[in-house]
Amino acid sequence: MLPLAFALKLPAESALILLATVYLGCEYGGRISSILLNVPGDAAAIMTTLDGYPMAKQGKGGVALSISAVSSFIGSTIAIVGIILFAPLLAQWSLAFGPAEYFALMVFAIACLGSMMSQNPIKSLLAALIGLSLATVGVDANSGEYRFTFDSVHLSDGVQFIVVVIGLFSVSEILLMLEGTATGQGLIRKTGRMLFNRKEAKACAGPALRSSFIGFFVGVLPGAGATIASAITYMTEKKISGEKGDFGNGDVRGVAAPEAANNASACGSFIPMLTLGVPGSGTTAVMMGALTLYNITPGPGMFTEQPDIVWGVNCGFVNC
Repeated sequence: MLPLAFALKLPAESALILLATVYLGCEYGGRISSILLNVPGDAAAIMTTLDGYPMAKQGKGGVALSISAVSSFIGSTIAIVGIILFAPLLAQWSLAFGPAEYFALMVFAIACLGSMMSQNPIKSLLAALIGLSLATVGVDANSGEYRFTFDSVHLSDGVQFIVVVIGLFSVSEILLMLEGTATGQGLIRKTGRMLFNRKEAKACAGPALRSSFIGFFVGVLPGAGATIASAITYMTEKKISGEKGDFGNGDVRGVAAPEAANNASACGSFIPMLTLGVPGSGTTAVMMGALTLYNITPGPGMFTEQPDIVWGVNCGFVNC
């Protein structure tokens, strides 16, 4: 919301470029704390912590960050090409998704989360369902009914993501550090090389490319978002690797796949906004609100009536 205050003083195309590039920058910025501190910067970064933080503890934090940066670049590049070539066609395709298809997609995403812990899938599935139940707290967007607020005004907006992240990740990590210090183990700080080598690049090439395409098509679906894309691609690569993979213990593919997917999904979410006037994510909904302040209605007419805005956003993506 902070960039929105500066964007209001700019022309329409400059304002949207600013918001779009800040959005993509935040997609990568949230991964730094995920990898180094085991604290996700946003919901889509949760999958990155599964292998990024173990790599950091092994002295490969720089390697994980470099893989994250390159994978994000690959995902964004593929998505930008997709926007330029197929935006109107993909927008019509996304309209074919009805309630049944979205329900199936959400069930598939939860099933992917449930199978992350192959040794104890029931525990993982229960954790996913608990998270889903926390998401139901607040005012229903369709009916306006208050759900599980217990007459508290503070819960009317729901449980904030940052509160959940601090409770689940930050507090637990602090307790683990205190436990290690109390037992005399202390904190072992390891540092190693900062860039990935040729072997790691070869291992990440396939997952990054596959995840970019998957993330892009998931991002085109209104409301699906980068969180679902990163979860689906992580589990896809885990299944493809089979017994050869070491996912959850610092596998480079576990960083490359979700990073490529979430950046591709972030770019893809602009397609329904620009072509249909339907927000592809919560962030693009804010951008739609910013456009309305300039008396611009997102939709099919933008490609003919305001082409400078549409292609200006694409140029902003390329420069970003």
